[in-house]
Amino acid sequence: MSTRRFTDDLPDPSPPQRAVMPSPQPIAPPPATESPTRPAAPAAAPRSAASATAVTGAHLPRTLTQVMNEANEKVVRGDLVDHVPLTTGFDPLDGFIGGGLRKTELVLLGGSQGIGKTIATLQVARNVAARPDQYAFYLSYEHTETHLMHRLLCLESVNPPEVKIDQGLKLRDLYQIIVAQRAKEFMGRDGGGGSLQAILRENPRTAPALGRMARYADRLILLKASPAVTTLRSIKEMTARLCEATGGNLTVFVDYLQKVAVHPERPRDENDKVTMIVEGLKDIALSLDVPVWSIVAADREGLKSKRIHLFHLRGSSALDYESDIAIIMNNKYQIMSKDHVSFNPYNAKQYRDWVVFTIEKNRAGRAMQDMEFQLFGQHFAFDPKGQKVQQQLIDDKVIEQ
Repeated sequence: MSTRRFTDDLPDPSPPQRAVMPSPQPIAPPPATESPTRPAAPAAAPRSAASATAVTGAHLPRTLTQVMNEANEKVVRGDLVDHVPLTTGFDPLDGFIGGGLRKTELVLLGGSQGIGKTIATLQVARNVAARPDQYAFYLSYEHTETHLMHRLLCLESVNPPEVKIDQGLKLRDLYQIIVAQRAKEFMGRDGGGGSLQAILRENPRTAPALGRMARYADRLILLKASPAVTTLRSIKEMTARLCEATGGNLTVFVDYLQKVAVHPERPRDENDKVTMIVEGLKDIALSLDVPVWSIVAADREGLKSKRIHLFHLRGSSALDYESDIAIIMNNKYQIMSKDHVSFNPYNAKQYRDWVVFTIEKNRAGRAMQDMEFQLFGQHFAFDPKGQKVQQQLIDDKVIEQ
């Protein structure tokens, strides 16, 4: 399958869209003051000539000797990023995919609606940005930046991997705290400053979550993408600029693949559009030397099936070829084998909140590995300490025989 290259000579179909960089007034953990301060720009790490060439999108032939010399120079100066994977924070997922995310790789996460794809992806982005030397660029075609921030506050209230559910916040709780405090101020019962940060910092239920979120707030970059104007080219241009600003220590997250705009190209159908997008995302990973993680929606037949597989994703042929790792999510209760001797309909109900992650493609190791993680949907968090599935699961391939 030939790969399209989205180079700089493409016509610009729309005005450039800027990524939301760290706010001029960063979130401050308690008991920080509210004086607006501008965060220092991330120091760009020195980049080699080969890295600079990659950012420009050029593809130049090199001899094996040149490749070896470049790799040798990196090791000599202590640049081991190509040899050390970036952990997702989910165990045993990291162990199955070779330690974590690697540069130039495309990871796809698929499943039905409501299974927790966005929750898992945002949590992985948070885990990446929590490292002091890493940045995460999260493009959402589904949610605004403010809504994602609210989700992160709920996630931080349970503080994975500790997962303190008794301290957890729901979106409703968060909204009630904000509205109630502002109502008191309007009625003159409270002389507070009225800012969102002040409300969150002074409330005992939200202050710990705000403090934890502040640790990575300057390294998690959010963008409310538009299916009309946020094209592959604009994603590549924004990613290239962010790579320059962060020294290449960037991971890109796309939520979700089928909504990425492809104009001015005119795909023949949905499958052709998905092919263009997945090839473009893989090109971004390769040419800019970054990991790319993208959510993928299931097709209509997949939503009807008892268990979703990679071939149920829209445009599955191209997705299978271009991805380096493909993970499929299914609700454990729905895919447990009812014929298994250990199946008990009463005990099985406890698995409704568990999600099975199946690695259906894995260039770094073994595929078809099933692991399970508990979902706390109302807090927008997974317990990242999972385990291999012990029970027998159904497989549509077997059932159809």
